[in-house]
Formats: sequence, C-alpha cells, structure tokens
Amino acid sequence: MPIKKTPAKKVASKAVTKKVNSKEDAGTPLSVVIRRRIEAQKARFHANDNISAFIKPGELEGLVDEVAEKMQAVLESLVIDTKNDHNTQNTSRRVAKMYVQEVFNGRYVDQPTLTKFPNVSRLNELMIIGPITVRSACSHHLCPIMGRIWIGVLPSKESALIGLSKYSRLTEWVMCRPQIQEEAVVELADMLEKKIKPIGVAVVMDADHFCMQWRGVKDRDSKMINSVMRGAFLKDSNLRREFLALINRK
Repeated sequence: MPIKKTPAKKVASKAVTKKVNSKEDAGTPLSVVIRRRIEAQKARFHANDNISAFIKPGELEGLVDEVAEKMQAVLESLVIDTKNDHNTQNTSRRVAKMYVQEVFNGRYVDQPTLTKFPNVSRLNELMIIGPITVRSACSHHLCPIMGRIWIGVLPSKESALIGLSKYSRLTEWVMCRPQIQEEAVVELADMLEKKIKPIGVAVVMDADHFCMQWRGVKDRDSKMINSVMRGAFLKDSNLRREFLALINRK
C-alpha cells in the first residue's frame, strides 16, 4: 500500500520561502536561516554588526518580503486600518525597504571598496575631513540620529592614503545600522587605523538624537558630542588642540 505523503505546511509569505534554497530550510523564515548560519560560526550579530558574510545573493529581496509581512502585523496591532486608509495601504512594504535597503543597509552589504594609494610624497601633515553628514538610528528606540563627523588623520611616510570620498562612504557604511553614538565613533576610528595605519587618527561626532528630542524629555536643543583620539592625537596635546581648533572654525 503506498505511503501517503503529508503536505508541507503553508507559510504566510511565498516570496520569503522561495529565497531559501536548501531542502532542509524549506518553509523556514529567511531570517531564521540567516541567524542559524551566524550562530553556526559562533559570530556576533548585534544591531551595529555587519552580517553581509552570512547573506547569499538574492536574499535581501526575500528579507524585505519577510519584514514587510511582520511590519503589517505591527500596524494591525496598532489598530490601523490599512485596507481602507489609503495612506497606509503600502506602508509595511515601504518601511521594510527603508530598513533593509537604506537606513540599516550597513548591516547587510559588504564594506565599500577603499582603494589605497602609496604615500609617494611621504606626507606627514595633519589632514582633516569633514563635516561629513551622518544619518543613523538609535538602537534603543530606532529613532533617527542626525549629525556631523570630522576625521583627523596624521599619516606617516609609510601610511596608505585613500580617496577623499572614501571617508564619507566608510562613515555612511558604519552609521547605516542601529547604533549608539559612543560605539559608532570607536568603530569608525578602528577601521581607519586598520586601513591607513597612520601615526594618529581622531574622530569627533556632533549629533541630534530624536529619542530625546521626539520622545522622552522632548528637549529639542540637546546634542551629544564625543571624540576618539588615537596615537599622536592622544599623546600630543598641541596636535589635538590644532585639530579641535580647526574643526571649530567650520
């Protein structure tokens, strides 16, 4: 007598499951599949971590589908009539695309290519880049963080040099994920030290936090300013003073 096959369980979104290729993952939400890959490597996946190494080609589109489906459930739990309210009929998908493809995109895509040039002229003078406009989101409430960053670099004669636009691209990549400002500037300074190998690097960030201006105490005038000083900027008070004086003129 032939064995009757039990039909596979239906899932809410076909678009999500079609992005999962392996048979053992069929019917499993894509986010769970990605999470399992990360956990199998014992890697971290905090809000401000980049997880692009664990995402396969085409899966970001599937992730948008899954987030849209879950965002729709959030809107329904907020008692918003998305069927009859023309303003919110496509909100769930718009929000999903915004998170995955824009404001949190630094989590899901590879680090931008930073073409390095040899320091042929053996430059070892202070360079300042900024202000670089930054847009991020607070990890606590996912409210916007809007601000500016200045980067100071003191190259050695052996340091690598990178194009001016690359500082902005790297900064955007770090900030386009849920962040805490104190951690974001440290992460950026670490990357610049690793890539350029300068005598010193300095990062200063000045930002508005909507988690304090839009909600909570609703203080519209408060900002947060913090800095990271490495190498010569930490040891040489004159260099540090010069850097801070120059950025304060802008």
